[in-house]
Amino acid sequence: MLSPSRAGLAWGLLGVAAFSLTVPFTRLAVAGGGMSPLFTGSARAVVAALLAAAALAATRQRPPRGAQWARLGVVAGGVVVGFPVLTSFALTQAPAAHGAVVIALLPAATAVTAVLRGRERPPLAFWATAAAGAAAAVVFAALGGGGLGGAHWADALLFAAVVAAALGYAEGGLLARELGAWQTVSWALVLAAPLMAALTGLAVLRQPPDASPLQWAAFAYLAVVSMYLGFFAWYRGLAIGPMARVSQVQLVQPVLTIGWAALLLGEHVTWATLLGGAAVVACAGTAVRARQGAAARPVVGPAPREAPEGPAR
Repeated sequence: MLSPSRAGLAWGLLGVAAFSLTVPFTRLAVAGGGMSPLFTGSARAVVAALLAAAALAATRQRPPRGAQWARLGVVAGGVVVGFPVLTSFALTQAPAAHGAVVIALLPAATAVTAVLRGRERPPLAFWATAAAGAAAAVVFAALGGGGLGGAHWADALLFAAVVAAALGYAEGGLLARELGAWQTVSWALVLAAPLMAALTGLAVLRQPPDASPLQWAAFAYLAVVSMYLGFFAWYRGLAIGPMARVSQVQLVQPVLTIGWAALLLGEHVTWATLLGGAAVVACAGTAVRARQGAAARPVVGPAPREAPEGPAR
């Protein structure tokens, strides 16, 4: 039987494996204009929200209370609205491999957010290496866009997506200790459903989807796995924690994503991409290890709980 710390890492790795296909499948869905980026980013949340509502109703889950709704708003804004919509627009221009390297900053961003949210006190080395990771990602994005004067607008969207996801991950990890892992993402999806349904309707009116069967299959994965089932494992791992340590397993995500982009999309992986990715991953990994070596106060909050065995009363 795995120790709690190893169990957290194992759950986190399972979630990362599920998320590693998100960028290539988003790129596939929006390729050629078959689906608009607004439709891809919003409609997948609507499908996931329907699954979430059915699961919550079937198990008769007790609704969140008081401030938990506001905190769920942070989760929904980060991982239901922000990350999917921003990456969908960015990947209409940026190759999946390029997006994967910029998003490689996410482990350090999640660790920083977890430290701030948990009021821990990491050493100066943590902040120095986190800043170095941000600088490496910015330089890579600028060079990939043709220099500092030619940095593509898609990179700004990808960086904003990283910030949104980091906020949603950290707050979701804390809420999962109170509500349960799958319950947290389910309530966040339900909370965001009216907005995402409205955006989906707007997207259909502006540009009705005219996608191939392969693009619809990619969309189905995004809706069912990337938007819902993957978070069962990811938030469970973050809830077991510690969050900054579990976030370290995200370092394998860009490697997996670049591999999927080459295999599924036929993208050419250049040495610049590999070296840029290695620099960002190295900085992010050093930041997380520096945080692990610090004597930090534990995150304040209840211990993670398992999903209810029966209906909530």
